[in-house]
Amino acid sequence: MRAYDFPLFPEQASTMAAQVDYFYLFLIAVSLFFGIIITAMLIGFSIRFRRRNPQDVGHHIHGSTVLEIVWSVIPFGITMVIFAWGVWLFFGFSRPPDNAHEVFVVGKQWMWKLQHMEGRREINELHVPIGQAVRLTMTSEDVIHAFYIPAFRMKFDVVPGRYTTSWFEATKVGEYHLFCAEYCGTQHSGMIGKIIVMEPADFEKWLSEQPPVPQPPGQPVVAAAPASASPVAAGEALFTAKACATCHLPQGGGLGPSLVNAFGEPVTLSDDSTVTVDEAYLRESILNPTAKVVKGFQPVMPTFQGQLSEEQLMQLIQYIKSLKKGAPATGQGVAQAAPAAADSAS
Repeated sequence: MRAYDFPLFPEQASTMAAQVDYFYLFLIAVSLFFGIIITAMLIGFSIRFRRRNPQDVGHHIHGSTVLEIVWSVIPFGITMVIFAWGVWLFFGFSRPPDNAHEVFVVGKQWMWKLQHMEGRREINELHVPIGQAVRLTMTSEDVIHAFYIPAFRMKFDVVPGRYTTSWFEATKVGEYHLFCAEYCGTQHSGMIGKIIVMEPADFEKWLSEQPPVPQPPGQPVVAAAPASASPVAAGEALFTAKACATCHLPQGGGLGPSLVNAFGEPVTLSDDSTVTVDEAYLRESILNPTAKVVKGFQPVMPTFQGQLSEEQLMQLIQYIKSLKKGAPATGQGVAQAAPAAADSAS
């Protein structure tokens, strides 16, 4: 490739990419405009008002209220435009559409582990359909990483002990680079992958295929596993294996509160404060159950710190989110997920 063929920007391949580029170009234009004006004035004033005689003394300058208002209001207005535009883009990336395809992402030195809601797992690759929003729920097992797709203009930090949510909608079929954009250790530069955008029919076919178990780089390949359990089914198996159902009875009345229809609802704590049951609250309650105790219950739940991986925590949370009044249990999913849950816990 000739040097002058190198593109200034990565390819635009998502619905938000153009918006990010417009914002970036606006920032460049504002910086160049004021940079040129300030440089020109600095050079011009230096020449015009230079000291021509060692005995010259500068004249007293009287202030101008109008001038001070102008040079205060205009930069303030431009700053507010930048702030509002940046906030709009940030919330645009942070609020996925309701019908988005869900994918769980776990960063680990030095790989990306991904799982679709249907159970299909990937390592350092993510297959997605074109024209459909994809919601990413991300966390890290060790240090801070950053999930960065240049062609989609999205980069979000992946933080241990916390969930980060973002989304994208691909607009072009093809393969696109995936990087970790936060220095995470000696092999940071090797924490790369790719996003594979497919036609919807091809994606559905790929999603329904029997996959081999994805293996981390450098580890021996194991034999193909049975059909991958969905996060809900795997979470139900963990819920049963860890005896959670003995305290969290569906109808209530147990040692712990009922989790049916709990997700997304406010709950009153023992100190009379109120919190919303979301992913972060559920994760904290599993790992540090005495941090926020529901009013009317005793702090008797044991901690599962060190007993569950980040993937298992996500699976448990996804199962709890699925608990609705009248909703059938996954049944067969439990039977399929139990061996996998036992293997991953061992």
